[in-house]
Amino acid sequence: MSVSRDSVWQALSTVEDPDLKKPLTDLGMIDNLVVCDGHVSFALKLTTTACPLKDFIKDSAINAVKALDGVVSVSAEISKDTITLQAKTPDRASVPGIRNVIAVSSGKGGVGKSTVSVNLACSLAKQGARVGILDADIYGPNVALMMGLQGQKLKSATEQNKIIPPQNHGVKVISMAFLVKDNQPVVWRGPMLDKVIRQFLVDTAWTYDDDGAGNFVPGGDLDYLIIDLPPGTGDAQLTIIQATPVVGAIIVTTPQDVALLDSRKGLAMFQSGNIPILGIVENMSLYVCPSCGHEDAIFGVDGGRNAAAELNVPFLGQVPITPSIRLNADAGTPIVMAEPDSKAAAVFKELSHQVVAQVCAMGIEGVAVAEELSTGDEAPTCGIPAAAPHTHDHGHDHAGHKEHAGCC
Repeated sequence: MSVSRDSVWQALSTVEDPDLKKPLTDLGMIDNLVVCDGHVSFALKLTTTACPLKDFIKDSAINAVKALDGVVSVSAEISKDTITLQAKTPDRASVPGIRNVIAVSSGKGGVGKSTVSVNLACSLAKQGARVGILDADIYGPNVALMMGLQGQKLKSATEQNKIIPPQNHGVKVISMAFLVKDNQPVVWRGPMLDKVIRQFLVDTAWTYDDDGAGNFVPGGDLDYLIIDLPPGTGDAQLTIIQATPVVGAIIVTTPQDVALLDSRKGLAMFQSGNIPILGIVENMSLYVCPSCGHEDAIFGVDGGRNAAAELNVPFLGQVPITPSIRLNADAGTPIVMAEPDSKAAAVFKELSHQVVAQVCAMGIEGVAVAEELSTGDEAPTCGIPAAAPHTHDHGHDHAGHKEHAGCC
C-alpha cells in the first residue's frame, strides 16, 4: 500500500525547529512536497540560510517520513529560498533591502565592540547569510581596517543614485573611513552626525552584488545589517533608536566593574527605546598565553555573565584575550576567517547561532500576532504592526500540501 500525501504531511508535522519549538509544517518550512508510488520528495525552506542546524532539521524530517509504512524512498533538499520572518519593530519603518538590523553597542570605549561586530558579521556570512556592516562610529571608524578595506573608495552609484558599499569576507561595509583620509579628523556637531548615519542606512545599495567582473547587479535582501555603534549613549545612539528598525541590541563589555557600570547604562538606553536586548558579550574574559596556554583573568572573573543574570538578559559568551585576535584584525582579517578552528572563533560562531535563533523567534512572534489580529473585526493597538504577510499553507491544498501535476 502506497503512503498517502496526508500521512506524509502528518509525519512532517511532528518535526519541530529546534530553536523555534514549532512544527516545520506550521512554520511553512515544507515546500514542493511530492508523493508518488511510495517515493517522497520535498524541499526545506529555512528561516535563514545561516541556520546552524539545517542538516539536523533535514535529517529529522527525512527520518520522520521514512518511518511510515509504504515509503520506498525519501529525498529532501535545502531550498535556496527562505521564509521571510522579519522581526517587527514598533513605530519604525523597515528599510527596503534589509530584513533585520542588529546594533552592537558598549557603554565604554576600548572593550572590543568593533571586534565583536566584524566577527559576528563574518560568522553569519560564512553560514550563508547576506550580511552588511554599518560603521556608525563616525568620529573613530575602525571597521574598514578590520575588514581589510582601509583605503577603499566608494564605488559609482546605481541607477537609483545609491552608494555601492565595498565588500570583503562576504560582508558589505559602509564607513566614514571611505570618505576621509586616514589621519583626517571628523569634527561635526550632532545634526551632521544624524544626517550621515541616516544616509548610510537608506542611501547604500545593500542589495547590489559584484558579479566578479567589476559590474554591480541587483542581488537579494540583506538578512542582517550589523550596526557598529560608537561607545556611550550620545547622538549616534539616539539616531539609531529613533529612526532605525533595530530588532535587537548586543551589549559588549569586559569583566571589570568600570566597564560593567557603563554597559548597564547602554543597556538601559536601548530598553528605554523598546529595543530588545539580544544579550551581553564578555570580551577579554581571560588572557591565554600563546606559549603555554595558561589562562589568567586579568580583568576579573565572570563580570559579564553575572551582569546578564542580574539584568535577566541572555549571556552570549566569553571571548578570550589572544594576540591573534588583535593581529588578524590589524591585518584586515577577522579571526573567524583567519583562524576558524580557534577557541575565539568558536565563541563568535556560537554567538552568531544564538543571534540567529533569537531574531527568528522574534519574527515568528510577530507573525503570530499579525495572524491573530487578522481574525478579528477590529485590530487592537498592540505596538506590533501586522505588516508581515504569512500563511501556513504556502499554496498548499486543504491538507496543507502543494498540488503537483502528474503526482499520484
